[in-house]
Amino acid sequence: QVQLVESGGGLVQAGDSLKLSCAASGRTFSNYAVAWFRQAPGKERDFVAGIDRGGDKTSYADSVKGRFTISRNNAKTMVYLEMSSLKPEDTAVYYCAASALRSWSSARYAYQYWGQGTQVTVSS
Repeated sequence: QVQLVESGGGLVQAGDSLKLSCAASGRTFSNYAVAWFRQAPGKERDFVAGIDRGGDKTSYADSVKGRFTISRNNAKTMVYLEMSSLKPEDTAVYYCAASALRSWSSARYAYQYWGQGTQVTVSS
């Protein structure tokens, strides 16, 4: 089992920056690829960014490429999502997810463990 707890969400204005954190506990964190997903009201949960076990390879949804950065610190069992130039359409609940796969996947079914989510609201 891997437990994930997100934090750092909040209400910001368009153009602002925000950093989300995901604290992991349980099994060896470095054995899991990790991703951030988000879900806006009435919409499906979508892939935002992913990072492989060692933190060497990352991937981003086109909608956030160049604005968001995913990183991890395996020693601290933490994953981060740094978000800049935020837009109202970034408003969603953001979830951290962990997969036993070697590298990230954009598919929800690839992830066995999920956090409870943290709300990000961007006002115009």
